[in-house]
Amino acid sequence: MIKPSDMMRQLNQMNFKVSLAGHKKQEPSLPSGPYTHRFNSMWMISRGKGVFTIDGHEHIAEPGKLFVISPGMIISRMADEEQPLEYYFIRFQYATHYEENGEWLSGAGDDTPFPLIGAYTIQNPPALLNNCEQLCLLMKRRGQIIMMRQRILFLDILLQIISDLRSQIVSSDTNVVIENTIDYMVNHYNENITVEELAKLAGLSVSHYTRLFKKYVNNSPIHYLTQLRMDRAKELLTLSDYKLKALAQSIGYSDELYFSRLFKKFVGISPSQYAKLHKSAPGKA
Repeated sequence: MIKPSDMMRQLNQMNFKVSLAGHKKQEPSLPSGPYTHRFNSMWMISRGKGVFTIDGHEHIAEPGKLFVISPGMIISRMADEEQPLEYYFIRFQYATHYEENGEWLSGAGDDTPFPLIGAYTIQNPPALLNNCEQLCLLMKRRGQIIMMRQRILFLDILLQIISDLRSQIVSSDTNVVIENTIDYMVNHYNENITVEELAKLAGLSVSHYTRLFKKYVNNSPIHYLTQLRMDRAKELLTLSDYKLKALAQSIGYSDELYFSRLFKKFVGISPSQYAKLHKSAPGKA
């Protein structure tokens, strides 16, 4: 399984449309399959027990299990004799569309594999099941506003899944500790933050903290902090007329030349080039 942080990066490059969503009951007397699945789908088990076979691999289907299916997979489903199986299903389409170094890149869904695939265990299924139910209700309604709500709710479902998977990587206590230091960086990125300071805030040694942070976020604390600062710099370059030195100081760098080098390393172009590409004309948003 790829890391949740890599999943989130790929999902952020995708645009989604929900084609169908509903709730299904799998009776023991009506086995399904094997058949070749033709759609991108998610199945979240809400009740009962059974066995799902995906490309020849059997998986126990029970509450808390999530199955993400791609077109072309060979599927069969069988419910337990005493516990009829119930699950929510979501059928969706996607395409890639994202900005990178000032250029918009697009592609069809067939060109990019969906980052989630196969069987997963969800630690907090009630919240996910609730959103699945809400999405099913929205699918019964029509209109442009409803379509946007469907898409937003589906994105929230994806976020819940990735957050749940990420929390399983480390213990819940460590999870809270790392999140606290992330919150600190978000709120104090313009200050002179050191790894030693963050480790002390977490109550861990520098080496232990750095190792846990990288396992949780898939980047070092300093890389994460620098990315926060670069994101803020991009906003300021787009929306303000800050001089380079003042801008650098406002996000935690006393040396504007060092800031410029970092910006080009992270963004791919210099701050002045970025401002030229993204700054609005006077009087325009």
